[in-house]
Amino acid sequence: MFEGQPKGLFALALANTGERFGYYTMLAVFALFLRANFGLDPGTAGFIYSSFLMMVYFLPLFGGMMADKFGFGKMVTIGIVIMFLGYLLLSIPLGGDVVALVAMVAALLLIAAGTGLFKGNLQVMVGDLYNAAQYSDKRDSGFSIFYMAINIGALFAPTAAVRIMEWAQANLGMSENDSYHFAFAVACASLILSIVIYYATRPLFRHVEGGKQKAADKGAKAEAPVEELSPADTKARIVALCLVFAVVIFFWMAFHQNGLTLTYFANEFTVKSVSGLPSMAFNVLNLFAIVIIVYAAFSLFQGKTGKSRGISALVLLLCLAFLGWQYTNIDGSIDISAPIFQQFNPFYVVALTPVSLAIFSTLARKGKEPSAPRKIAYGMLVAAVGFCVMAFGSMGLLSPDEQAAAGDNATFVSQNWLISTYLVLTFAELLLSPMGISFVSKVAPPKYKGMMMGGWFVATAIGNFLVSVGGFLWGSLPLWFVWTVFIVLCLLSALFMFSMMKRLEKVC
Repeated sequence: MFEGQPKGLFALALANTGERFGYYTMLAVFALFLRANFGLDPGTAGFIYSSFLMMVYFLPLFGGMMADKFGFGKMVTIGIVIMFLGYLLLSIPLGGDVVALVAMVAALLLIAAGTGLFKGNLQVMVGDLYNAAQYSDKRDSGFSIFYMAINIGALFAPTAAVRIMEWAQANLGMSENDSYHFAFAVACASLILSIVIYYATRPLFRHVEGGKQKAADKGAKAEAPVEELSPADTKARIVALCLVFAVVIFFWMAFHQNGLTLTYFANEFTVKSVSGLPSMAFNVLNLFAIVIIVYAAFSLFQGKTGKSRGISALVLLLCLAFLGWQYTNIDGSIDISAPIFQQFNPFYVVALTPVSLAIFSTLARKGKEPSAPRKIAYGMLVAAVGFCVMAFGSMGLLSPDEQAAAGDNATFVSQNWLISTYLVLTFAELLLSPMGISFVSKVAPPKYKGMMMGGWFVATAIGNFLVSVGGFLWGSLPLWFVWTVFIVLCLLSALFMFSMMKRLEKVC
């Protein structure tokens, strides 16, 4: 899995992990913060939440254009600085009046602008590492590893957000509203770590930073010749990419309900405490131990030397012993808060990435690996299944408005409905997101790489803006109907993708 990858991949992945940890710490509590601090209704909070996500993913289009002219590395550095200023402003407790609202909007604009310069351009740099001939066949697996690293940061983010808020309330006497700002401050610290990692490891990827540096770097490894495309080929590739962009809009519209309606569901319809074995799932250290067990098991069976296999076996046994110790020390029930559910998606991503890579590597050896567009289409089908789980679990429940008015008669369901849904949606994400980024990196005409990667983010931005649909549906409508809307959209997108498959696979 990790063998044969360029060293710059791991350096860039670590730099991105720090930034993503801060981003997802903030995002884990943001929708709830909007409702608690400003007293907003679900629809209005959802509109602000989705508008912010839209800007985060729309602005990389312009960030890509600037990077095509001035260099990717320079834009990444400027982006980190701008993001830091945004998180710093957001971390200041200003109350819930108009001044606080304006300051929050200004902070969100800074974060979105900084992300626009950072996120897409860093991924273009990752893609350019694979232009070297010796790495060209490692592109898909490389992006899967990069995507996994993003989710390591996201895995710890919800716990960090909840724990720092609890600490601020218990030790500083802060109200719940003010304690949200401590969660936002975590992002400031994570960005400092990110820029330190970036510059400490810069020699490993300096040759893909673009701009004048790239031309001056004579020590870079030999790259495969840049493909010269005819106008017809260029047009065919851009059209194929636009078709993919159109489909992923609806995936992100559905998938990013994890921060909105799925969080509302966790807050309003899911049990507030668990005990026994199920409680172990809400300790991030237990989840991380499971991740290590998965990787140690792969290393044990794939190790090339007795020493490496022995180390893997030892690590595996230690993690199993840790989980056993944790189980024997379970005492009573634990409270669970809505944001903590957002740890399950990144946990599944990190744990399942080697499984996914192993499956597709096996299929590739047999000449049966699906193309990237076909994986994306399958991803849409799997996403529909994920919302089928939610629709089934919501049968017989009150509408959100009725639940709020029910008081002591409110009905709460098992946490396993959400945990299962996140598992299915993660399978969809692994089929779609890293493969989609890899597809853009591979198919984009050389002269428009930055712009096309920006196009991927514009499609994601539109999907994220449409996330607000879930917020406006949340109220008087039955829950099964809310989830059915996303089921239908995912199915229609998959059908469209399959209908365009020949055209898409032609440019792969």
